[in-house]
Amino acid sequence: MKREELGRFLITQKAVVVEAMQKIDLNAKGILFVIDENERLEGVVTDGDIRRWLIKTGDLQGKVGNIMNKNPQVIVCKERKKARQYMEKYCITALPVVTGENRIKDIVFREEDRLEEDKEEKNALQNVPVVIMAGGKGTRLYPYTKILPKPLIPIGDIPIMERIINGFRKFGVKDFHATVNYRKSMIKSYFSDNITDYHLNYVEEDKPLGTAGSLTLLTEELHVPFIVTNCDILIHANYGDIYRYHLQTKNELTIVTALKNIVVPYGVIHSSENGRIHSMEEKPKLSYFVNTGMYILSPELLQEIPGNTFFHMTDLADKLLQEGRKVGMYPISEDSFLDMGEFEEMHRMEEKLNLKAE
Repeated sequence: MKREELGRFLITQKAVVVEAMQKIDLNAKGILFVIDENERLEGVVTDGDIRRWLIKTGDLQGKVGNIMNKNPQVIVCKERKKARQYMEKYCITALPVVTGENRIKDIVFREEDRLEEDKEEKNALQNVPVVIMAGGKGTRLYPYTKILPKPLIPIGDIPIMERIINGFRKFGVKDFHATVNYRKSMIKSYFSDNITDYHLNYVEEDKPLGTAGSLTLLTEELHVPFIVTNCDILIHANYGDIYRYHLQTKNELTIVTALKNIVVPYGVIHSSENGRIHSMEEKPKLSYFVNTGMYILSPELLQEIPGNTFFHMTDLADKLLQEGRKVGMYPISEDSFLDMGEFEEMHRMEEKLNLKAE
């Protein structure tokens, strides 16, 4: 591995969580190795470690040194040929190759484990219903939506709603519900020709009811926690893990959240009383978690939604929060959330999915 490529997997103890998330996004391996100022290995941090930290603390500015595992498995350069055997023995997917001074010279990855994990997750959501909110007009995408309903706008050569369905089918989902209103006949016509090994039930609105209000029209009685997603987003995450998190935490509502970094394109002035400037900051970066538009709901929450009333999922969340009930978040990285709501984001979605050449 070349030095510049190796750098994609290295970070310091003093780096903050938000920096680690961005670096893991770029290397796409879910792991970073922590080094000191002399480039000696000090620890390892994974995307799972970061997620657990964020769920526990919500602190994006926490130091990587507070999260890392300080005893990572390593193999010395002269033993490198035994790396695969060593990884199988200790059930690890990434192994740093170090010198006698404990400096990383290379990293060996074991892709087979990821393939095995994918197989294990194949039926993780086999009996879980998924509701896709597909009734909106998509006014931000006008004039595209003057011709097509938002769920049928293609990303590459596949409509966004079909991509969403395909993502859930990888985890065994076969029970889909779509709330429809605007140009619903076009949506029905398209999927009547393309449904294969899953069931798609339509929930028809006579008037817009919002992202939660339309749930009151579900004809199927739900007995297990179910997933609700907007029809203009793609989430690259382990849906099985998200669902297990909801069950383990006993949340009534879990909101999938994504990191969002915003750079202020100006020098920011910090002042005190009497207009005195005490510091200046050039193009500061602000980091927040945003609502992606994917939720896991316990079935009892359907009783909390008023019938025949415009009511959003955020209204439901606010109601639960005001009552002191369990609403949790499942954090994902910025690059794991793709939003088709605006033209620029549509193009980013195509680039992220490597569709420009299709």
